[in-house]
Amino acid sequence: MFNVSPEQERRHIVDDSALNGFLTKMYSIMGLAVLVSALTAYLTLTVFSGSLLPLLTNRVFIWVLLLLPLILSVGISFKATRKPTTAFFMLMAIAVVYGLEFSLLAFAYTGAQIGGAFISASAVFIGMAAYGSVTKKNLDTIGAYASAAIWGLIVASLVNMFLKSTPASFIFSIIGVIIFTILTAWDAQKMKSIYASYGDQLPELGLAVNGALMLYLDFINLFLQFLRIFGIADNDN
Repeated sequence: MFNVSPEQERRHIVDDSALNGFLTKMYSIMGLAVLVSALTAYLTLTVFSGSLLPLLTNRVFIWVLLLLPLILSVGISFKATRKPTTAFFMLMAIAVVYGLEFSLLAFAYTGAQIGGAFISASAVFIGMAAYGSVTKKNLDTIGAYASAAIWGLIVASLVNMFLKSTPASFIFSIIGVIIFTILTAWDAQKMKSIYASYGDQLPELGLAVNGALMLYLDFINLFLQFLRIFGIADNDN
């Protein structure tokens, strides 16, 4: 039998409580970002369609929308632990930008396809985030492979833009789902580990925003990959 002192038991309870509080905050921020994107897309298509939709056909504006999330993501990685509140609003700005981009999906996909992709992405995300948070298996190796595979997928997708092969697009989308499924579990585990190691040294909000950004991007990419799969499958039928 192992003897555990009252102090050790209390420390264990406090640590678990702090970790659960951090995870709740991180996933709440991530969920808020998804909600902001969805609301932005909806408002763009309804309330502000007359003023915003013409802008979304402007090439310069499109390039700004494509590059701005990259710039803001880099900014968050530097600001998160120094200015957590600023990083939080930068994440919300990213969510708004993606919401503007997603409003264009309504012209390329049906409501059923978008809904199906969202439900599928949500199911995979929730399942893999939960797995990453509870598994004892170290996911660093497979996560690193998945992270490296993204670059191969990007290159292959760029080449296919010129080849315009529908079967290749379908296969690449399936590979994309696999990659971001792995990354979701890895990022969930990684953030839990980071908080356990540095939670008492760095601002909790900053760590939560950083983790929320990674998980938000995992979810968004899962959604886009599923959307392509459903779109191609429906067109074939």
